[in-house]
Amino acid sequence: MLTAEARVETDRATRYLDQLCRHAQQMGQRPHYRPRVHGGGDTHRPPEVRDVEWSETRGTVRLSLGQWALRATPEALVLRVEAANEDDLQQMQDLIAGRLEKIGRRDHLSVSW
Repeated sequence: MLTAEARVETDRATRYLDQLCRHAQQMGQRPHYRPRVHGGGDTHRPPEVRDVEWSETRGTVRLSLGQWALRATPEALVLRVEAANEDDLQQMQDLIAGRLEKIGRRDHLSVSW
């Protein structure tokens, strides 16, 4: 199993952990979710969400490509991604980093693996 880890400095880690897990849970409840196609091209289908569990300080999201483990500390949100191969690992990193940077744009969050 390949892994990657990132530490995102924020004093609102619990809030972001909750938002990421809720978003993943909603994606899992909509199995036919597909991003809109613009310009007639094919879109990349997001991985299937299999299970989501979280508390105030820890979260786990199991996807068809692997899993995310999230940990909130008073100073940071720690992200750990696991996947069976490099392509899946990269896709998972891009997915969680993109979502976190979008919801954390007001706090200027940035993920570096």
